[in-house]
Amino acid sequence: MTIVRQPTRAGVRDAAAKIAAILPPTPLFVHEINGVQVAFKAESLQPVGAFKLRGAWHRLTALDDAQRAKGVVAFSSGNHAQGVAWAAKRLGMPATIVMPGDAPKAKRDGTLALGAEVVAYDRMTEDRIAIASALAEARGATLVPSFDDPWIIEGQGSVGIEARRQMEAIGLGEPTHVVVPCGGGGLASGIALGLSEAKITVVEPEGWDDMRRSLEASWIEPVGPNPPPTACDALQTPEVSPLTFEVLARRDAKGVAVSEAEVRAAQHWAASVLHLVIEPGGAVGLAALLTGKVAAEAGMLVILSGGNVDIEAYAAAIASEPAEASAFPALSET
Repeated sequence: MTIVRQPTRAGVRDAAAKIAAILPPTPLFVHEINGVQVAFKAESLQPVGAFKLRGAWHRLTALDDAQRAKGVVAFSSGNHAQGVAWAAKRLGMPATIVMPGDAPKAKRDGTLALGAEVVAYDRMTEDRIAIASALAEARGATLVPSFDDPWIIEGQGSVGIEARRQMEAIGLGEPTHVVVPCGGGGLASGIALGLSEAKITVVEPEGWDDMRRSLEASWIEPVGPNPPPTACDALQTPEVSPLTFEVLARRDAKGVAVSEAEVRAAQHWAASVLHLVIEPGGAVGLAALLTGKVAAEAGMLVILSGGNVDIEAYAAAIASEPAEASAFPALSET
């Protein structure tokens, strides 16, 4: 895929201004963990239930009238799909989304409800990028990747700018350490650009922690063969892009992996303590914090990146408190 330009901190600031012009900031929750006040950014409360509309809006508003008339094609398991569909609908553009056949029903239905066309593919045997690229070429449409795009990265980074203003407004100061879910790395790299002084820790599900391994190796390491099943559908990226990897590597970002049980325990905690519905992929950063894989510290910001769940699967995940929750530190509401 040809990279037109590099994402920049100025681009993140521009994206933040665009988002602020059309949407209110998502809520910031503050809770005490081990005597430290930690901020939680609830991107699960975006109109499409995830942060993805930030990058989609920044990308689609950069298209000229001729490009908008021909529409866009994207590929996604659901959150990027809904973000692109939402932005396209608001701009009066056609949108086609290539989605895996096993995508959560809630995400597929949400994408269709926003007026997008959905083209299904087999996640294990077909190449979504090839399918989307062929569709875009045939239709003269613009291909909108989920993370391998400078505008997308800048747009996702707007959450960091927004959270910094909120933290400063309530006396927490600017973020010094951001814990963020990672699939392809668009959100993490955008935040790394927007908050250039903050430490960045990316969190992934076990077996899909290719960004962690890539950062440790100093070169891109794809997900290995036969990766384990995971409920974190939003984070099932087979290989990160040079664009996101290079941003995070330059910032000396670190990575950790969490188990499926730890993710379920974090979802349970978010529901019972923050009163938020968080999808598995959106809860991995929280899981890393609550299990102590990332230590709480002053100035910490944890991104709760999405809340799009199939209600039956979500109900099962939080039906009973997992054993891992017993190891969580005592928490007090602030």
